[in-house]
Amino acid sequence: MIAVFHSPFTSKFGIPKQSGLVEALRGEIVFEPAYRHADFLRGLEAFDYLWLIWEFSANPHRATSPLVRPPVLGGNEKMGVFATRSPFRPNPLGLSSVRLDRVEWETPQGPIIHVRGGDLMDGTPIYDIKPYLVYADSHPEARSGFVDHRSWPKLQVEIPDDVAVMFTEEELEVLRRTLELDPRPHYQNNPEKIFGMPFLGHDIHFVVADGVVRVLSL
Repeated sequence: MIAVFHSPFTSKFGIPKQSGLVEALRGEIVFEPAYRHADFLRGLEAFDYLWLIWEFSANPHRATSPLVRPPVLGGNEKMGVFATRSPFRPNPLGLSSVRLDRVEWETPQGPIIHVRGGDLMDGTPIYDIKPYLVYADSHPEARSGFVDHRSWPKLQVEIPDDVAVMFTEEELEVLRRTLELDPRPHYQNNPEKIFGMPFLGHDIHFVVADGVVRVLSL
């Protein structure tokens, strides 16, 4: 492990299911003491995006089955684990592309990398960081398997004023973008069930019915 990721999300529930889906979502990469030297990051600021290699550290057990049920398929269809991005893998490693916001060079914890668009939980161990290279990493005409045959309409989000005032405009935008992606398990469709999602030290209570996410309280 070379660093730890810090995020507004302190549990798996609610985290965007892929990087880049909530572009304004801020995160910080804080290095372990052995890597808190500016030379490790020399030249990094010339790149717009980074690849993060990290661990699904919140999974209590390792995968034992070659088949998984991808959430994007509703949790009902099985696919081979290597044909998915399921967190339940023989080696629980995640891969995310995040936008480099800035490097904060002088802090008590050494250089800190500020990024946007991450899909990592707070406290996630990071094992490596690599620059994103457009000429090698971008394949806009590539097929995406079963994902090409699915669509996920975004939900409408209603946040009452007494909840909205607890956040800055940017934080409120991140919350809206996160909720409109429907953070619920895909098999859960009970319009009366109240869900709780930790976000920036608050527990967001909400219900989903008829394509609308309605926040109830903190």
